Amino acid sequence: MASEAAKELARKQKAEAKALKEAKKHSDNPSDWGTIRQIRETYKLTAEHQPRIGWMLAGAVLGPVVVGVVVGLLVGTMLIFWILLGLLAGLTVALFVLQRQAKKAAFARAADQAGGAQVALSLLDKKKWHYTMAIALDKQANCVHRAIGPGGLILIGEGKGKAATTMLRNEARRHRQVLYGVDVQTVMIGNGTDQVPLPKLYDYIKKLPKKLSAEQIEEIEYRLVALDSMRPRVPLPKGPLPTSGNMRVSRRAMRG
Repeated sequence: MASEAAKELARKQKAEAKALKEAKKHSDNPSDWGTIRQIRETYKLTAEHQPRIGWMLAGAVLGPVVVGVVVGLLVGTMLIFWILLGLLAGLTVALFVLQRQAKKAAFARAADQAGGAQVALSLLDKKKWHYTMAIALDKQANCVHRAIGPGGLILIGEGKGKAATTMLRNEARRHRQVLYGVDVQTVMIGNGTDQVPLPKLYDYIKKLPKKLSAEQIEEIEYRLVALDSMRPRVPLPKGPLPTSGNMRVSRRAMRG
């Protein structure tokens, strides 16, 4: 009886493992993909924005290989070694080029979409930074997002015109009333004066000087629960905000 039960358990575990593997194989979530598929899908999406990416990657690989051949011929020995060394260097350079172009492609797709800030915020270290999308949103798709981490509490405004700046200012006032003196920083996404372009938002937040410890972050988040619980239902505009499913460039590829 024990032997039959063990065999049945083994069959069940094998079936579950096979089902999980199959689910990951057909998953739309980049975190379920293997490295090769992540690179392949990242290349496809990047090519939509940068049609010359294939030539760029080919040049990135061939350049170091040619250098390796030249060095090998000049040295006169170990030609294969220098070629292989050039190939490894070329692949490294190609991955770097793909990473840079993938970032540009992701930000280009997000530039004119409500919620495009998620592309930048999703690159932050999740162990240190937490973000909440669209804590405030109106029917014109003006919105305010919130990020909290070592650099402090940052409210990110997204939208156009006076309505967007007014919404960001009002949210900052609400947060300061609840957080009792905590420094609430505001950032408006855009290309105007005193604004931060979307492609530079990640670097802007990452470079903020450390202001909060892990304990302070936890305390502030606890106090923010009260503020969020008092909010009315957000009037969502037609069409979804972009999510990781809409922007499937691999985060790992974008981080390098």
